[in-house]
Amino acid sequence: MKPFKRQLAALGVAAAVSAGALYLSTPLFAEQDAHTAAGPKVAAAGAAQGGFVDLTESQAQQVKVQPVDTRTFVALSEAVGSIAFNDDKTVPVFPSYPGKINAIFTDVGQDVSKGAVLYSVDSPDLLQAESTLISAAGLRDLTQRALQRAQQLFGVQGISEKDLQQAISDQQGAEGAYKAARDAVRIFGKTDAQINQIVLERRVDASLSVRSPIGGRVVTRNASPGLLAQPGTPPAPFTVADISTMWMIANVAESDVPALRLGQAVQVTLMAYPGRTFQGKITNIGAAVDPSTHRVAVRSEIRDPQHALRPGMLANFRIQTGTAGNSPAVPADSVVREGDGTMTVWVTGDGRRFYRRTITLGLQQDGVCQILSGIQAGERVAAEGAIFLSHAYDTGTH
Repeated sequence: MKPFKRQLAALGVAAAVSAGALYLSTPLFAEQDAHTAAGPKVAAAGAAQGGFVDLTESQAQQVKVQPVDTRTFVALSEAVGSIAFNDDKTVPVFPSYPGKINAIFTDVGQDVSKGAVLYSVDSPDLLQAESTLISAAGLRDLTQRALQRAQQLFGVQGISEKDLQQAISDQQGAEGAYKAARDAVRIFGKTDAQINQIVLERRVDASLSVRSPIGGRVVTRNASPGLLAQPGTPPAPFTVADISTMWMIANVAESDVPALRLGQAVQVTLMAYPGRTFQGKITNIGAAVDPSTHRVAVRSEIRDPQHALRPGMLANFRIQTGTAGNSPAVPADSVVREGDGTMTVWVTGDGRRFYRRTITLGLQQDGVCQILSGIQAGERVAAEGAIFLSHAYDTGTH
């Protein structure tokens, strides 16, 4: 019997050793605080919320760890809109008088300065005004010579004083008619040098130059040689826009409208220019809500000194609707949405053992998440590889 008892004792010892080995090799997500290097606070918090995951050295190298820092978060409203020309600085350019277009001097997309000639028309009204000017200039010369003769004759008692006064009156009337004729031609845009040339050569020039009233870019053209252009009759032969500023028309949710006000600063981003932000301000808030979408049209004036924006571009509208505040922040990749809808992060003290921590999220801006509760600034979290840790915990593998 003694040899048999000794065999049972030996088997008992072996079983105890095996149990100890099994205990040491239990899954790495066991809910206990045996890893003292992680720190008692981290371990306790992790154990209270679901346990931990241990990583091997090679696995730990695949998980990026960084401390929780503090960021400033601002409540923002966002909406999608489109770019348009600034109608307050867009001018249709009509001729002052009707006439047929005879020449085109610019085209769509070209930048023009204020006063630049866009096109010219043959104007019957200009022809009549120049003809009147030539007649008035001839009559002025005639009456001026007649006055000179009358003054000479009066000096030798060749005419009466009444005849001299009549000559003076005729000359003054002709001078006034001549000045009025010059002014009439000047209204058509002729310079004094051009008017003097018409008088000197006694030759009419019915070509009326139509100039741009502002500096900007030609945005539309409906003109072609031979087309009859009428003042104020659309479409305008040319349209010029000052593109130093553009409009963005955005449809904002009605719930955000109470936080908006005229003059409020806005930030605009476009798919065409990733990473670039345009600055502007709100200039108009719609008076009515669209009953179908429950959104309000909000117009903003966007500064564009480099002329990068084009009408019709899709743009994102962002505006501050609340006060700024400082909160703990983690990268968006640190946050894992669990199956029950809770949000978690993985906290570590040594980079090898990670504890799952339930958190409350706030705002998410520029790839960074605001943390309202659950962790504090200075703690270390898995910035990359958090989803791997959750999978290892849920499946019992790593």
